[in-house]
Amino acid sequence: MTKIRNPFITSGYVSAEYFCDRERESAELIRSLTNGQNIAIISPRRMGKTGLIEHCFHKQVIESEYYTFFVDIYATSSLKELVFALGKQIFETLKTKGEKFLDHFFATITSLRPAFKLDAVSGAASFDIGIGDIRLPEYSLEQIFRYLESADKRCIVAIDEFQQIAKYPEKNIEAILRTHIQKCKNANFVLAGSQRHMMQNMFFSASRPFYQSVGVLNLDAIVSDEYVAFIQKHFADADKTISKENIILVYNLFEGHTWYIQNIFNRLYSLTDKDEACSSTFIAESIDETIASYEPMFQSMLSLLPERQKELLYAIAKERKASGVTSAAFVKKHGLQSASSVQASLKQLLDKEIITKEGDAFQVYDRFFGLWLSKAYGTGYNI
Repeated sequence: MTKIRNPFITSGYVSAEYFCDRERESAELIRSLTNGQNIAIISPRRMGKTGLIEHCFHKQVIESEYYTFFVDIYATSSLKELVFALGKQIFETLKTKGEKFLDHFFATITSLRPAFKLDAVSGAASFDIGIGDIRLPEYSLEQIFRYLESADKRCIVAIDEFQQIAKYPEKNIEAILRTHIQKCKNANFVLAGSQRHMMQNMFFSASRPFYQSVGVLNLDAIVSDEYVAFIQKHFADADKTISKENIILVYNLFEGHTWYIQNIFNRLYSLTDKDEACSSTFIAESIDETIASYEPMFQSMLSLLPERQKELLYAIAKERKASGVTSAAFVKKHGLQSASSVQASLKQLLDKEIITKEGDAFQVYDRFFGLWLSKAYGTGYNI
């Protein structure tokens, strides 16, 4: 089993030892995939959906019976870029399996054959093609699905940030993908997304192609008791201690969001010496240091926003969770221009994913950014 210096992983997946809980969700996802059902995972960003998928992919029941491919399409903005991302990920996965697999890949996906290169020195295979060189993306996409259908084992394809396809300029992408996925009998698909309203519209609206076409798994925060046990175990394994109260303090501050909790406890674990207890002072220092490390980026983000959007952002950050933002009371309380101005700024901040909406409340999407705004332009935060 892989051993690492710090058990609180902030990037990627290592092994089950460093993965907290998600037993129910893992069982549901594995059960769906092994029974031939496609599934959508909907959760806020940084809640741990990527880790959950990787965790299930490493289970023996999946690893031994399926080829698994994981592609993140968050940075894509067109069908060409989607085809590039899918093709590259399949290539990178297959090249570790040998020349026979690559030969079959390029024999099936002939439109991407120019992407195949061999390093002149090492002889290693690489995927080297410009996005602009993908001339017929719909045809290349069809060939990718043809490859999945012809693979000698069943395939599982996980597409992260799947809601991005709704933003592509090509307006029929949902219908095209729905058709390919429906026809592909040798593969199952995990379609994961972090923009809840977009994902819900995509899968729950009767007018959309993916309506009722997949099972849905909503991913919420890991319950606090499970996190307490997980964190205390790893501290104890290194002859360190931390109280339940201090763990809950961090858990509540970030409302159970996995990545932020892992990030802070990564620092706390490194700060706490053997035979030492992690104190609340350490927690305050870790959060302050973490937020300070992102300050140049946060300042840059603010500099790109128009004045009205910044004013609304400050108001939301002060409230932590802001409801009734277009009401006369909210506008007056925070010195905003008008309800119509707030409405326009609200849409822009949502589109830029700087704020998010959960229920009737708005809050800053990046929790570290929200705390930094509270400290810099509001009343601060209490640890």
